[in-house]
Amino acid sequence: MANLPPPSLASSSAASSRNDRPLSPAEQLVLDICDPELREKALSELSKRREIFQDLAPLLWHSFGTIAALIQEITSVYRLLTPPIMTSAQSNRVCNALALLQCVASHPETRMLFLNAQMPLYLYAFLNTSSKSRPFEYLRLTSLGVIGALVKVDDTEVIKFLLRTEIVPLCLRTMENGSELSKTVATFIVQKVLLDDVGLEYMCSLSDRFFALVRVLGNMVASLAEAPSPRLLKHIIRCFLRLTDNPKACEALVKCLPDLLRDASFCSCLYDDPSARQWLQQLLHNIRVGPPAHRGYEQMRV
Repeated sequence: MANLPPPSLASSSAASSRNDRPLSPAEQLVLDICDPELREKALSELSKRREIFQDLAPLLWHSFGTIAALIQEITSVYRLLTPPIMTSAQSNRVCNALALLQCVASHPETRMLFLNAQMPLYLYAFLNTSSKSRPFEYLRLTSLGVIGALVKVDDTEVIKFLLRTEIVPLCLRTMENGSELSKTVATFIVQKVLLDDVGLEYMCSLSDRFFALVRVLGNMVASLAEAPSPRLLKHIIRCFLRLTDNPKACEALVKCLPDLLRDASFCSCLYDDPSARQWLQQLLHNIRVGPPAHRGYEQMRV
C-alpha cells in the first residue's frame, strides 16, 4: 500500500470533531495561526513552547495554510528593511515566525521538504541588512538560527543548496558587521560549509572567494585581541584548520595566517578549551610542514 501524506490539520480537526476528541493545545495554536486576529498570540505561544510540543514541525508543515501564513508574516516586513524603520514589536513578531521555521528546519521529517521548497530564500533579505539596531540584529540572529539548524546535520545536499543560493557572502557580511553572537552563528555556518568536501572545494576553487574569507576571518581575529570571545575564536580556528586540508589554500595561509594566531596572544582565551587549543596546534603544524608538491596560488596577491 502506498504511503499517503499526513492529513492536514483541517482534516484532522474534522475527524476529531466526529470522534469528540478535543484538539491538543498545539493543534489549536497551529489552527490559530491561520486566523489574522489570533495569529500574533499563537506565534508567541508556539515559539515559547515549541520545545515541549512533540512533532510540532510535521504539524506545522502539513497543516493547511500554516506555512503560507508564516511566509506572509515574513514578507510583510520586507518594506520596512529599506530604509530600516522596523520596530521592536514588529521584529519580535517576525522572529516568532522564524523560530517556528527553525523548528521545521531541525526536524528530520521536514528538513528536506523545507529545503526543496526553497524556504531559506525568504530569510536572505534579513541577512542582507546593515542596520545594527536591536530589531534588525535580532532578526538577523534568528534567521541565522534557521540556517544553522539546517547545517547541524551533515548533508551535502544542504550544503549544495546553500552554496547555490550564495549564503556564504551573506554570512561574511554578518561576520564583519554583526554582534558577537551573530558573528558566532554565521562563522559556525561557514565552518559547516567548509567541513563538507563540496564546500571546501567551492571556497578554494577561486582566489577571490578564498581571500574574501581569509580577510574576514583575519579581521575578526584582530578584533578578538581587544574583546576575546572563546566560542567565536574556536570557530575561526576550525575554519582556518579546515582550509589547510586544501593544498593550495594551505600554501597561501603560510603567508596570510594572522600573526595573532601564531604567537601566544590567545593562550588565556583558550585555556579552558582543550579541543580549540589542539586545533590551533594542528593548524600551525600544517602550515609549518607545508602542503605536498602541487600547483598553488602562484598568481595570488596576499
